[in-house]
Amino acid sequence: MSELQDVNKNMPSYTLTTLNRWSIANKRLPGKMKINMFNTPSPNTKLWNGPTIGFLQSQDTFSTGGWWHNSRLLAATGEGIENEEPRAWQGWWNECIVELVQLSMQQKDALTILLTGRSENGFSGLIKRIVKSKNLDFDIISLKPFIGPNNERFSNTMNFKKTFLEYLVETYKKADNIRIYEDRIKHTRAFREFFMEYNKAQQSKPTRGTIMAEVIQVADGPTQLNPVVEIAEVQRLINDHNLAIKQGKCEKPLQIKKMVSYTGYLIGNDDTQKLLKLVQIPPTMSDNEIRFLANNVLIVPRPSPSSILEKVGGMGNKVTWEVTGTAVFENKIWAACVRPVTQTQRYYTESAIPTVVLALRKGARLNDAGKIQNWQPVPTDKQYIFSSVVGEKVLLRIEQKDSRENEYESQSQSKTLKRKHAADDDTPVRERNHTYGNNTPINKNGNQQNHGSGRSFRGSSRASTQRGYRSGGNNRAGRGRSRGGGSTYIYRSLDDVDKNNTTTGYNAAVAYEDLPRLQKQYQTPQKFQVLYKNGKKDSKENGEINHSEFLSSLNQMHT
Repeated sequence: MSELQDVNKNMPSYTLTTLNRWSIANKRLPGKMKINMFNTPSPNTKLWNGPTIGFLQSQDTFSTGGWWHNSRLLAATGEGIENEEPRAWQGWWNECIVELVQLSMQQKDALTILLTGRSENGFSGLIKRIVKSKNLDFDIISLKPFIGPNNERFSNTMNFKKTFLEYLVETYKKADNIRIYEDRIKHTRAFREFFMEYNKAQQSKPTRGTIMAEVIQVADGPTQLNPVVEIAEVQRLINDHNLAIKQGKCEKPLQIKKMVSYTGYLIGNDDTQKLLKLVQIPPTMSDNEIRFLANNVLIVPRPSPSSILEKVGGMGNKVTWEVTGTAVFENKIWAACVRPVTQTQRYYTESAIPTVVLALRKGARLNDAGKIQNWQPVPTDKQYIFSSVVGEKVLLRIEQKDSRENEYESQSQSKTLKRKHAADDDTPVRERNHTYGNNTPINKNGNQQNHGSGRSFRGSSRASTQRGYRSGGNNRAGRGRSRGGGSTYIYRSLDDVDKNNTTTGYNAAVAYEDLPRLQKQYQTPQKFQVLYKNGKKDSKENGEINHSEFLSSLNQMHT
């Protein structure tokens, strides 16, 4: 209760007039409380790497505030305020809570309140429009002010909410109960602790008596912006931030960079569902122990150089495969070996046998799939045929611009953001080039290398990195470049993008993040995948957009 004690030193006045200063609704106040929840979008974890998710949500990273502090992101919800306001942001509300608010509005002895940590200065107009579109009539709409009615300063959102709640219950001393609906688990716990301490204090030094407080945890369904819109809005934040630097208001310019974890033959959701039927998990093993994958045939565990892209037909090239066998390694890794359906199809993988890692047990290492030697043939009905497209597993990150970096160096994740892992063997992997029907590798001179049949997958044990956060060896001699983070291509901002640029990296299939954990019935969740395929737009139901549309959307930032 230290926050309350600090406030009480200033002798706050608990009157309706004072309480109304917390509100932007400008209404006469009458007795209870309800908090509404609107499904506001959060940063998409399938777009951004972990450190960037935290970076985006911090208030002090951008000159104009982070994700929760700039109304631009909230206004971009759905199809944008111009399209969403006429239809009252349909589908973005928790309708159960809306119904409770409507019932509270009809109750004459109930005070209905919307309490949010969004800033009063930045969000007042937008939140009024959102609430009005839904015909919700709150007695109080309280946003976090820069300074409270009694000159309070708030170190965080919960500090503000606790201070407001004290004003509320001290003003309505005869109110016998309060209900709070909250979607954030941490805040639910904090509210409960607050009222436990408040009621305990009332027993020793009563100011109004105890109050029955019920804090109800509301399910928080994840919601995201359209990926193109999200990237564009974040780029706008960066543009504003960098402009402030030129005006002398900030010191460090920022940019979005693309972090490529691996290049592979990416597998679509429908085929992933089919391939996962090959996984036989012991009934005694918990789903929580298993990470289901089946999303690619690995080419290289890093951005692919142009020489390899030529061998695989370039980004966006399609290859159809068939399953020839399966294996389980130490009851930790489930995998399938595959080959192209077309016998003359040329392909490339760094492993001797093209492999799809189907599932991984907790604690297992993906590169241990390279130790599999005994493949079991599959029956005819399990020789699944599936399609793939050459592409990259990509996450975006925000980092400081560094004029000293060359383009290759800028692709590597900042050392300050690297995650630490158990040491891996960083010996550079051997490259292998294949034609169906001959698993004998071809060296750089085009000569065959006969390694024998018992050495399949050797050398790929540090190349299979569907993990996405570490790439293993990358055949570079530069100091420190063989470890961590994965070599990555720079993600170009609007200042750099040229519509006529034909760089292969932009005519690419881009997969954001791996599949979330699946249940044993293998119900494949929606996986975001952006494909840039020769300027041709495919079905958006598959999460696909084309390259020109992507750039066009980004260019709207300058209009």
